[in-house]
Amino acid sequence: MNDIRLTQINNIILGVTDLARSSAFYRETLGLEVQFESDGFVFLDAGGVVLALSTAHARLATPPAGATEVGFGVADVTAAHQALSARGVEFLNAPRNVTGDQWAANFRDPDGHLLSIFGPEEASEARPVARQAPAGVALQV
Repeated sequence: MNDIRLTQINNIILGVTDLARSSAFYRETLGLEVQFESDGFVFLDAGGVVLALSTAHARLATPPAGATEVGFGVADVTAAHQALSARGVEFLNAPRNVTGDQWAANFRDPDGHLLSIFGPEEASEARPVARQAPAGVALQV
């Protein structure tokens, strides 16, 4: 038997009920770029991880709210919170310290998936971390 080593998560698929609405949210509100689209799917560049939206997956099963969370790395949680709030995102909580110098704030997408922004409270506090989100994922604030 060959040993295998899982090295990274390379894609996440979220089931959505309205592909156009969800695609607009992730593109226009969160700033992710579409890699490509196919029948019932939209594939978004989430900085080294493909975030796919799928109407077929929405029909498979509905996990309980809060069962999963997708976190987006940002360079400045406070600024990202302000920018997303200005774009109409309704946060479930204010930015809060979650570990060491890392802060987070949670919100939901149009289908109720739990999302978060995660990183230093302010850009001036940024220190190298094990895995920073690539430039294309961080919000321009």
